[in-house]
Amino acid sequence: MTDTASPVPSAPTAPPDAGGRFPRLRLLASFVAPHWRVLLLGLVLGLIANAAGLATPMVTKWVLDSLGASASMTGPISVLLVLVVVGAAISLWQWILLGTLAERVVLDARTSIVRRYFAARIGALTRRPTGELVTRVTSDTGLLHEASSSIVGLVNGALALVGTLVLMGVLDLVLLGCVIAAVIVVGIIMATLMPSIAKAQEQAQESVGQLGGALEGALRAIRTVKASRAEARQGDKIITAARESASHAVRAARRTAQVWTIAWTGIQLSIIVILGIGAWRAELGLLEISSLIAFLLYAFQLMGPITELTQNVTALQAGIAAAARIREIEAIELEHRDPVRPAGPAAAEPARTDGPVLALRGVSARYGPDSPHVVRDVTLEVPRRGHIAIVGPSGAGKTTLFSLLLRFLEPAHGEIQLDGRPYASYTNDEIRARLAYVEQETPVLPGTIRDNLLFTHPDATDDELRTVLAAVQLDEKVAALDDGLDTDLTTSRVSGGQRQRIALARAILRTPDVLLLDEATAQVDGLTEAALHRCIQERAATGAVVTIAHRLSTVLDADQIAVMEGGQIRARGTHAELYATDDLYRQLIEALRIAADGGKPPAHVPAERITPVAAPVIQPDPALA
Repeated sequence: MTDTASPVPSAPTAPPDAGGRFPRLRLLASFVAPHWRVLLLGLVLGLIANAAGLATPMVTKWVLDSLGASASMTGPISVLLVLVVVGAAISLWQWILLGTLAERVVLDARTSIVRRYFAARIGALTRRPTGELVTRVTSDTGLLHEASSSIVGLVNGALALVGTLVLMGVLDLVLLGCVIAAVIVVGIIMATLMPSIAKAQEQAQESVGQLGGALEGALRAIRTVKASRAEARQGDKIITAARESASHAVRAARRTAQVWTIAWTGIQLSIIVILGIGAWRAELGLLEISSLIAFLLYAFQLMGPITELTQNVTALQAGIAAAARIREIEAIELEHRDPVRPAGPAAAEPARTDGPVLALRGVSARYGPDSPHVVRDVTLEVPRRGHIAIVGPSGAGKTTLFSLLLRFLEPAHGEIQLDGRPYASYTNDEIRARLAYVEQETPVLPGTIRDNLLFTHPDATDDELRTVLAAVQLDEKVAALDDGLDTDLTTSRVSGGQRQRIALARAILRTPDVLLLDEATAQVDGLTEAALHRCIQERAATGAVVTIAHRLSTVLDADQIAVMEGGQIRARGTHAELYATDDLYRQLIEALRIAADGGKPPAHVPAERITPVAAPVIQPDPALA
C-alpha cells in the first residue's frame, strides 16, 4: 500500500545537497522565499541607506570646497544633515523590518518541524533520541535568525562595496588601484577560510544534538542513575559531548576571528598606504586636498561593507548548517492519512455490527524493511463485549500487537478489520476515535489533573470527570486537594499508581468501543487493584477490553486469553483450558503466582520464558493521599 499523507506546513523543499555550495545556499533560501516581499523591501531600504552613506563624503568635499572658495556653507551643511537624518531613519526601519522577518522565519521553521513530528510515524520518531529532536526545534532553528537576513545584508554589503569603489575611482584612479589590490588579497584569504567555518559550525550543531539526546535520556532515568551510583559516569559522558561541541565551536570562533582580523588589518594597512600615496600626490598637485579627505572618508567607510559582508557570510554558514539539519526532518516518514474508500456497491454497505469489533487476519509486521518479523501470521478476533488478556514472555510481540491495532505500525502482510471493513478504508482519526489506550508507563501530560482527563474529550463536563475519578477511586483524593481538578501535575509529585489511575480515568471517559490496557494494574496497591478490576469488568460488560497482562489477577479475570510466543499466538482459551493444555501458559501462571506470593520461581521454570513481573507497589504521594 502506498503511503499518503495530508500536507504538513513547511517551507518549500529545496534541492538536495550535491556537495557544492550553491545547492546548500538554495536550501537556506527556501526558508526565506515565502517572505520575498519583505526581503525585497529590506533590500530597497538598504540601498537607500547605502546611497545616503555613499553621498556623505562627496557632500563633505563640497563643504571643504565651499570653505576654500569662501562660498555659502548653508547648502552643503543642510544636505549633509538631511543625509544623516534620512540614513538613520531608513536604517532603523530596515533593522526593525529584518528583525521581524528573522523571527517569522524561525517561527515558520519551528511550526513546520513540530507539525512534522506529530504527523510522523511512531517508529520514525522513536528511532531518534528525544533530546536531539528537541534540539532541532530550539537550537537549530535559532541559527536561522541571523542567517535569514544575511542574504539582504550580503547584497547590501556587496553593492555598498562596489559603490564605494566606484566613487573612489571618480576621485582618484591611482589610489583606487591600491584599495582594489588590498580588497582582492583580503577576499582570497576569506574565501579560503570560510569553508572551514561552515564545517566546524555544522559539527558543533551535530554535537549539540547528541548532547541533548544524552542529557534527556539520563534525566528521564535519573532515579536509576542515582540508585546505580552512576552520577559521575553519566555526567562525564554528557560533559564529553558538551566538550566536543565546544571544541567545534571554538574552532569556528578561531576561524571567524582570523577572518575579522585579516579584514580589519588589511583595510587599515591600505588606509596607511593610501594616506602616504595621497599626500605625495597632493604635494605634486595631482590631487586636491578635499578629494584626498573625501577619499580617506570612503576608505574608512569601506570598513562598513567589509564588516557587513564578513558578519553575514559567517551567519550564512551557520544558517546553511542549521537548514541542512532541519531539512533532514522532512525525511521522517508520515502516517497514513487518506483512506482507501470502497467503490461501487460496497460503498453503500453499512459497517457490520454483529461480528467482532476488531479482527486480525494473518497479520505479520516488522519495524523496518530489513528487520525480522516481530509478529507473524497472527489471526485474532476481538468481540464487541468481553475481556481478552494477552500473555507471553518478553519479546513475544504483545506491545507490537497494540501498535498494529492503534495503527502506529502498518502490517507487512495480512489485514486488520474494524467492523468488518479493512483498516485501509478508515482514517487514523476514525480508528483511534473508537479505541482508548493506556500505556504501561502511563505518561501524565504537562498541565493540571483536569487537562489530563480532558485530553481525549475536551468538551467533557465536570460531572463526567468526577464519575471517572470515582471509578478509579481518586475522587475523594482529588476533592481533598486545595485546587481540586485544577491541581498542577507539573509541580507536584505523583506516584506511579496515581499516574496509572489518572491515565485509566482519561481512557474510560465516555466509554470507547475498545479499551486497550498495557497492564493498568502494574503499580497500584491491592485495594486499588481490586477497584480497577471492577472498573474493567464494568467496561467489559458494555464494550471490548484488551489487556497485556503481567499480573495474575488480570489473567484470571479475563473471558478469553491469548498466549503469544515468538510473534505468534500459540494458544487461546479460558484460564482453565489453557492451564490444563498449554505448558508455556502453565509456566507463566506459576511465575505470576509465585511473584504475587513474594517467592521465587521453581528451578524447572526457564527464566527466559517468564514475563517480567510488575514493579513494586509505589506508595501514594502525600499530596494526593
